[in-house]
This record gives sequence, C-alpha cells and structure tokens, in this order.
Amino acid sequence: MTTTQHTDAATTAGRGTGGAELVRLLALAAGFVMATLDATVVNVAGPGIQSRLDMDLSALVWVVDGYTLTFASLLLLAGSLADRYGAKTVYAWGMTVFVVASLACGTAPNGTVLVVARLVQGAGAALFMPASLGLLVATFPEPGRRARMLGIWTAIVSTASGLGPVVGGVLVDTLGWRSIFWLNLPVGVVGFVLTARLITGPRPARGAVAPLGHLLGIAALALLCFTLVQGPEYGWGSAAIVGTAVGCLLCAVLFVVRERTSAAPVMPRQLLRHPAFAAANVIGFLLNFGLFGGAFMLGLFLQQVRGASPFTAGLQLLPMMIVILLGNLLFARIAARAGTRRPLIVALAVAGTGAALLGTVSPGTPYWLLAVGMAVVNFCVGVVVPAMTAASMEAAGREHAGLAGATLNANRQVGALVGVAVMGTVTTALDDRYQGAALCFLAMGLVYLLSGALAWRYVRAGRAGA
Repeated sequence: MTTTQHTDAATTAGRGTGGAELVRLLALAAGFVMATLDATVVNVAGPGIQSRLDMDLSALVWVVDGYTLTFASLLLLAGSLADRYGAKTVYAWGMTVFVVASLACGTAPNGTVLVVARLVQGAGAALFMPASLGLLVATFPEPGRRARMLGIWTAIVSTASGLGPVVGGVLVDTLGWRSIFWLNLPVGVVGFVLTARLITGPRPARGAVAPLGHLLGIAALALLCFTLVQGPEYGWGSAAIVGTAVGCLLCAVLFVVRERTSAAPVMPRQLLRHPAFAAANVIGFLLNFGLFGGAFMLGLFLQQVRGASPFTAGLQLLPMMIVILLGNLLFARIAARAGTRRPLIVALAVAGTGAALLGTVSPGTPYWLLAVGMAVVNFCVGVVVPAMTAASMEAAGREHAGLAGATLNANRQVGALVGVAVMGTVTTALDDRYQGAALCFLAMGLVYLLSGALAWRYVRAGRAGA
C-alpha cells in the first residue's frame, strides 16, 4: 500500500459518521481502559491476594509496583517500535501480551508467578499505550476533530479510573480476587478485533531502533522508578536507595551524552527542538506531580488528620475526582471553537490559583469548602489532560506520533511517582499535619501556574475549526 493510500484511508476514517467514529475510538481506548482498571482494582484486591497466596507485604507491594516499573521503563522503547514497525502492529502486540499476562495473573498458583505476570502486564501496557495515540492521530488527522476525539478518549479512560475501585470491590466480594484479571480478557479481545477490522495504521517509518540508547533509557527509568517506589520502605538514606539513585543519574547522563553525539538518537533531534513538544512534556510531568501527589496527600489527610475511615475518605474524595471526567468532556466540546492553546492556559491558571488558595487550610476549614476547591482544581485538570496531549501530538506530527505518545506518558508516569514521593514525605515528616497539607497545596498551585506559563510561552494556537 502506498503512502497516499495510507493517508487517504486515515483521512476517510477521520471523516466517518459519529457512530462509526465512536466505535473506532472505543477500539483505541480499550488498551488504556484495561491498563487503568488494572492499576486501580489491584489495590482493592490486595488483602485477598495476600491471604490466599500467603504473600508477605513486600511481595504484595511488587504486585502493584512491578507493573509500574516495567510500564514506565519500557515506554520509550515501545514508542520507537511503534514508529519502526507500525503503530497498529505494536498495538496488537501489546494487547496480546497484556491479555495473556492477565490470564497468567488470574491462574497464578503462587505469589512469584503473580509478580512475574504483573511485570509482563506492564510490558504489554507499555507497548499499546503510545501505539494507541499514534493510531488516534492517524485515524483522526484533522486537528479539530482529533482534539474532540482526544477529549472523549480521555473521558473514557477517566471513567475507567474512577470506577476502578468500585468495580474491583464488587468483583472481589462476589467472584474473588482472580476475577479482576479475568475482566481484561473480553475487553482485550473486543479491542483487538475492532482494531484489526476498523483501524488503518500509518506506514512504518522503518528507522533504526538504537538499542544502546534504549538500554540506557530503560535502565535510567527503571532505577528511578525503583528509587521512588521503594524509597519510603527502605529509607531514603539507605545504601540500596542511594545506590539506585546514583545509578539512575549515571545512566541518565550517559543517555544524554549519547543522544547528543549519536547519528541515530532515540529521540529525533527535530522533535526535541520543537518548543511546543518540549513544553507539553514538562507540563505532563508537572501535571501528574500535582494531580497524583495531591490525591495521595488528600487520602492521608482525610484519614490521619480529619479522622475519616477509609470508606468515608473514599466517598469524600469522589466529588473531587469525578469532575476530571467532566473537564475531559468539556474540552471535547470547546476544542473545535477554541483550539488547544487557550483552554490549556486558562485551565492551568485557574487550577494553580485554586490550589494555592487551598494553602490556607486549617482545622476550621469545613469539608465542603475543601471539596469545592479541589473540585474546581481537578475540573480544570480534566480540561488540561486532553489539551496537553493534543498539543504534543500536533507538535510531533504523524511521523513521530508513537514516540511522542511514549515520551509524554513516560514523563507523566515519572511525574506521578515523584509527586507521590515528595508529597507523601512532606505530609508525614511535619508534626503539624495542617502545615504539611498547606505546603502540598501550595506546591500544587506552583506547578500548575508554572505549567500555564509554559503553555502561554511555547504552545502555539491550534487550528480551531479544522
């Protein structure tokens, strides 16, 4: 098939009817839905897994964090593979690996097998996540329509994230912990079939994969994830954590040196030099730093400071988090008229101001005021996520969509880990827990306002009506 034929097929796909577009969008969202559900429902199933498989706490931690480790560390390699072998092919690989690993998780006879299967699940998720963004760019080539589809696509994923603990609780209570992994099988099969039949992927770039660069990148990301995940358990000053932190820094320096001198870098230099692409990735890191670090801090704050039970804290967090979905949907509606730049800047400015104002939290602050303030902040975050993703994809273009999606997701994942580590440390280190919460709110406000400044300076106005 010629390049023209590929372009025509993708353009035709992007101009289909509303119902057909939604089906294609569901096919491309299936992988994200599985990965998001899996990341949240496992937390609910932890006690059941620990008792049934006779696992100690450290092994149970790796059931959750092992997935994060392989997922984050393999994203850049997966993005290069998507550009090299075709996004549709790599998406299918990832879906297959993830479904097979889910089957292994659901039938695991012991904790060791379960941990290994979770590591493989993370590898599968790393394969299909950047590939799905590359396919979305190819399927909806017009910037205006693509921005709207990104809003709906993000809303689908946000819904899965919000429903994850509920779905997990129902499944564990009625069918046992193994059922949370069986859930992936029908979702994965349906997504695989729909993608095979309805999605036309872009022509592969056939460029070099740069194995040494990817090995250094994988090592740096893996060591960073291990350091951030295990730091609270081992102690930040322990020999193991200091050693992995130094190793991460060394691999990162070698990676940068190689990228600057190699004829075949992992990241195309024209992509790194694009201001909007660099800004979108920094925004992705800062956004997840604030969002996930803030959510982790609030969970501790409501229980340890305000005296809520875990169930009550979950209910109190619900209105603060569910509004992210509403923000996603709002962006899908306004993108055609306003483009991506203005919603991105305005939403970040409001989110930063709102979070900074919550830095005045005190024992006299009522729950409703805290809930309303965080709802406003997270509603704006819901607008930012698809706007930021659209800006990154527009800057990268179809040629580098897979690698661009991988880079953005890697930065967001690392941002989430750093946010949880930093805000968790601040919250627990200070004797005055209200002071700790106030500092965390101020940090959220700072990173959101800084992100808004980056968007204002470097993100160009998208085509509104395309």
